[in-house]
Amino acid sequence: MFIDVPDGKHPVMYVWGELVPGIGPVAAKFSQAVYERSTLGLPEFEAARLRIAQINGCVFCQDWRTDRDGQTVEDGFDVAVAEWRTSPVLDERSRLAAEYAERYALDHHGIDDGLWNRLRAVYEDRELVELTMCLGCWLGFGRLNHVFGLDTACTLPHG
Repeated sequence: MFIDVPDGKHPVMYVWGELVPGIGPVAAKFSQAVYERSTLGLPEFEAARLRIAQINGCVFCQDWRTDRDGQTVEDGFDVAVAEWRTSPVLDERSRLAAEYAERYALDHHGIDDGLWNRLRAVYEDRELVELTMCLGCWLGFGRLNHVFGLDTACTLPHG
């Protein structure tokens, strides 16, 4: 880990909650809202989230599975996301979510009319804005956790 954490403090809670009190708790609330308030379907939500996690290399995020009312994606979904171009497991919305996540993270200047046309054929504008906000959250905060080495100490609080 690349941040000095006082003895007895949980690294993630310290960095996100105490170290920068004017920003950390607000950022944590944004991240929490992405999970609690998203209206995207679970498969496309997880396809986008997992693709960003794979690109970021965030250990915790790659292992995490979003639970919605006791439902999670099936085992092996992460492999399908990594192989989004050819995987028969992903539906069109999930495949496009994974592709958009990858291009957002690695080549945002290369997002072209072709991708937008395919996205707009299956997503409403509201969903595209929501998906993009989720991508920004995961990209930025996943990288923050990985760069500081927090992803190996990361756990989410309950309640």
